[in-house]
Amino acid sequence: MATEESYLTREGEDALRRELRQLVETRRPALARKLKDAVAQGDLKENADYHDAKEQLGFVEGRVQHIESVLRNAIIVEDAEPSDEVRVGSTVVIQEVGSGENEEYKIVGSAEANPRERKISQKSPIGSALLGSQIGEKVSVSTPDGKIRFKIIEIR
Repeated sequence: MATEESYLTREGEDALRRELRQLVETRRPALARKLKDAVAQGDLKENADYHDAKEQLGFVEGRVQHIESVLRNAIIVEDAEPSDEVRVGSTVVIQEVGSGENEEYKIVGSAEANPRERKISQKSPIGSALLGSQIGEKVSVSTPDGKIRFKIIEIR
């Protein structure tokens, strides 16, 4: 199975490495102790502590594997000089045509996208429409509510 190309900013890579370290050094050992204590209680069939610890440990193991895979296959986007073109790692100020309100987004890889932090994936409808565009250009974005046009105000 081919791995999909994935981008990470340095900031995103650092955050994933911190999370991985916390999972491996703190969370996994704590859950292993909890599981061991639950096994010592006997009768695993109806032992809620055992089933809970086992489920949580499975989640942690899955998350560890996912983070390791992302880090192993990621293309790290270095902070570079400002560009006149939107790319992964750019912070972009856009304005919906006709609205007069500016919105600011950072274009990141899908592994670190977080709309609450205004970090959008380069694969999202807005992110992919903005890639390669320049200040002053207008781009159309297809959304579930129809097409929206944005003007690029600033690129950092």
